Amino acid sequence: MLARLFPQNEHVVDRTLRVAIGLILIALVFVGPKSLFGLVGIVPLLTGAIGSCPIYTIFGVGTCAVPGRKSPPAS
Repeated sequence: MLARLFPQNEHVVDRTLRVAIGLILIALVFVGPKSLFGLVGIVPLLTGAIGSCPIYTIFGVGTCAVPGRKSPPAS
C-alpha cells in the first residue's frame, strides 16, 4: 500500500542532493540569517529520505531506473 502512495522515483544522486540541500536550508534557521525560511528545507530532506517525490508522481516522471526497461542500444 505504501509503495503505491510513495513509489520510488528518485535516483541515489537526486536523493543525496535533496538531503544535502535540506540540511543546508534547515541550518539557516540556527546559523546565518536565522530565518524561518530555512524550515522549507524539511521538504527536500523528507523527500530525499523517503526516495519519493510527490511532484514526480503527479507528472509521472522520475530520475531512477525503471525495472524491466532496457536501455537503448549504443550507436
